[in-house]
Amino acid sequence: MTSKVLLVEDDPVNAMFLQGAIESFPAQTDVAADCASALRMARAQHYDAWMIDSNLPDGSGSALLRQLRDDDLVVHRDCPALAHTADATPEIAARLQADGFAMVVRKPSPVDAWHRALAALLGGEHPAPDWDDEAALRAMGGRREHVETMRGLFRAELPAQRDFILGSLERGDTDAARGMLHRLKASCGFVGAIALAQATRMLHEHPADHSARSRFSAAVDSALKDG
Repeated sequence: MTSKVLLVEDDPVNAMFLQGAIESFPAQTDVAADCASALRMARAQHYDAWMIDSNLPDGSGSALLRQLRDDDLVVHRDCPALAHTADATPEIAARLQADGFAMVVRKPSPVDAWHRALAALLGGEHPAPDWDDEAALRAMGGRREHVETMRGLFRAELPAQRDFILGSLERGDTDAARGMLHRLKASCGFVGAIALAQATRMLHEHPADHSARSRFSAAVDSALKDG
């Protein structure tokens, strides 16, 4: 079955290019030019991924993502989301990932970059990679030795963070777990831990979901043995 993507982009030229990139992936595409249209479309049908511009005429991409996650009428509220932006500085990218986007892609990027992003975003037979080296290098100013150092520190702290999060959920302390998950999402953005970022976001949004807990544990295990 072909995946279906909701593309939210107000610039007609960018929208035409991105729609072509998505459909050559291949995936079906619907295009919304603003937050209101995107919300209306997401309420009407199922999408496998959302690709959202970080700045829209009637609001920010982060605000739209919160609306889509919180609206009971949205058909697939757990849909993975990608932010696309012309201002993909390390700080902006980390903030967007902390706001719930699984990936951040800079505009303009070539078609093959969008295809790689879609493969990671849609999962299934193209699961998200554990590490995004390009994103980590951007966050660390292009210094690979800093990436390796930060990833070492990240992995050293990860077992204790996992135990705290899962222990808090077992005790029913959802607020404590979400606080640590929020911190972990930001850390994932800086070191390019893309698969763990997705699992962390999912658990943050659905802390009572045991499948989300299992996915989070598996992503932690994978990050600890790889990278």
